[in-house]
Amino acid sequence: MTEKQTILIADDEPEIRDVLRMMLSGEGYEIIEACNAREAVEQAEKADLIILDVMMPGESGIWACEQIREKTMVPVLFLTAKSGEHDKVQGFSAGGDDYLVKPFSYMELLSRVKALLRRYKVYQGREEKSEKLVCYRDITIDQEQQTVMAGGEKITLTEMEYQILLLLISNPKKVFSVKEIYETVWKEAFFPNSGNTVMVHIRNIRRKLEKGGQSYIQNIWGRGYCVN
Repeated sequence: MTEKQTILIADDEPEIRDVLRMMLSGEGYEIIEACNAREAVEQAEKADLIILDVMMPGESGIWACEQIREKTMVPVLFLTAKSGEHDKVQGFSAGGDDYLVKPFSYMELLSRVKALLRRYKVYQGREEKSEKLVCYRDITIDQEQQTVMAGGEKITLTEMEYQILLLLISNPKKVFSVKEIYETVWKEAFFPNSGNTVMVHIRNIRRKLEKGGQSYIQNIWGRGYCVN
C-alpha cells in the first residue's frame, strides 16, 4: 500500500484551510495545518508539500519560506491575493516553487499540487536515473544522492533550481531559450510572464554557485542561457 503524502496548509483564514483540507483530503492526502508563519516553519519537516499564504498576521509567508529553506527543500506553493510580478519575484527569490493567486479553481490547485509532488519525487531520486554523476568544470551533480558540489563545497538548491542547473550542465555549451527551460523543467506551457520565473531562479543559482569570482551560467543575448 502506498504511503499517503502529507500536505501542510498554512493560512490565517480558517475558511481557506477548511476548503483546502476538504479538497485535498478527498484526493487521499494527509493534511496538517498552521495558522501563522511561525507554526508553518515549526511543522515544515513533517510535510511533502507546503501550501503557504503570503499575507498573514505577524511574520509573512515570505519570511516563513526563507526559514523553511534552511530546514527542508520540500516544494512550496504560495497562495496569495497578490498577483503583481514583483510579488512573484519576491516569492521565488525566497525559495518558493510555484505561485497561485486567489481566487483559484479546484482543478488548477490540484494540478499544481500533483505536478509539484511528482517533480519532487523525481528530485528526491525515488525514480531511476540513467546517469548518476553529471560533471562540468568543478561542479558535480550526484543524481542518486541529489547533491550538488561546486569548488569542493556542497550547494543547497531548491528543486527547480536543481532541475535548471542539471539541464544546463547535462548539455554543455548548448543554448537554451527561456521558453525551452520553462517547458522542460516545469513541464507546462510557456506564457509571457513565465520568463520572469526562469530568470529569478537562474539569478538564485548564480548567487549560490558563483562565489570567488567564478562564473558558470552565461546569458546569450537574445537567445537564452548556457553553461560556459
